[in-house]
Amino acid sequence: MSSPDSMIVGEEWSELSRYRDMPDIDFDHLHRYRIGRIRNELKRADAAMCVLVNPISLRYAAEYRSYALFQSHIPTTYLFVPQEGPVVIHGLYGPKPRVDDIKTNRSISFFDGGPNMAEGSRLLADDIVNYLGEIGSDNRRVAVEYVNPSITQALLQRGLEVTDGVNVSERARLIKSDDEISCMKWAIGVAELGISKLKEALKPGVSELQLWGLLNYTNLANNGDWHDGRMLASGSRINPWLQEASPRKIESGDLVGFDTDMIGPFGYFADISRTFHCGSAKPTNRQKEVYQLAAKEIEHNLGLVKPGISFLEFQEQAYPVPEEYRENAYACIVHAVGMCDEYPRINPPHRGPNPYDGVIEAGMVLCIESYMGAAGETGVGVKLEQQVLVTEDGYEMLSSYPLEEALLD
Repeated sequence: MSSPDSMIVGEEWSELSRYRDMPDIDFDHLHRYRIGRIRNELKRADAAMCVLVNPISLRYAAEYRSYALFQSHIPTTYLFVPQEGPVVIHGLYGPKPRVDDIKTNRSISFFDGGPNMAEGSRLLADDIVNYLGEIGSDNRRVAVEYVNPSITQALLQRGLEVTDGVNVSERARLIKSDDEISCMKWAIGVAELGISKLKEALKPGVSELQLWGLLNYTNLANNGDWHDGRMLASGSRINPWLQEASPRKIESGDLVGFDTDMIGPFGYFADISRTFHCGSAKPTNRQKEVYQLAAKEIEHNLGLVKPGISFLEFQEQAYPVPEEYRENAYACIVHAVGMCDEYPRINPPHRGPNPYDGVIEAGMVLCIESYMGAAGETGVGVKLEQQVLVTEDGYEMLSSYPLEEALLD
């Protein structure tokens, strides 16, 4: 049995800084950019302030990352961010983030407030009214993220107008600064280091969960956060897609697909999909055929990426997925990312018009998706995904892990 020293203390592969220099990131400038984006969106929405509770928003606005997954289902911490004035955090755990003041929180979750949540909501409404008075705002519109109806009711009873805070926080995150791109490139580097170790460990007899654990370990070892899902499937489980990692043992000849969905270092997202082939059995002609179709869809849709193209134009011009693969096709062909999956998303054309339109802009980061797997066909399915930055004249590829040569020849 390996000793603890050889298992962890002595291992020499997991830290990305062993292989490359960390980018020079101006974190003060990064914070000013992000809080400025939020304030600009508040002005655009004509809202005096926003109340942020989403853990992604807390990190974006204030570099607050404590207990993020707990916060996602038991909100205890929230931010007041105004158009102008101090940023205040309520219910702080851990070190002080980038805020101007710290105050007590109210019981806005059932865990804390139980049947008395309405009283916590009333006190929160009082806090918001008092805060607007302190900053000298007579604007009564407040943007609030993901909250209980009792909070909305309490705010309305105090004469405030309530609007959706996600319109502020999501739109703020849409365009990335150079510092954000540097953060994202580092997170992608970490993900691809994990992918390389997954590839190295891929052999008959290893389990899907063991392979997934390598991605998770690499992320944590580089001070990353979590994965939004554990999407890794092999052999008979690879079609249809969206099955999470299981104890299944990999067999020779299997296809093994995965999607990193990784909130990595600095809180930025690395969203890369690859499908590998497990030897020693050679890939079948059918495996190659499906893999090359997925690669063709990615290549075609990458060619559409440019500023100024509308979501509907992109959808109309997207790769025409052959009929036999449409039922199991991925939920979207394009989506944005930043600190997680973000607006916008563009659906496959065979699923009808996109639910909304808009325009792709320089500074967005997009993921180009493909899943090819014929309905009812066991053991043959391919998931691929590339992450790109939209530039003034097209795109810059951010993901760099190579496609599977054995399936391309």
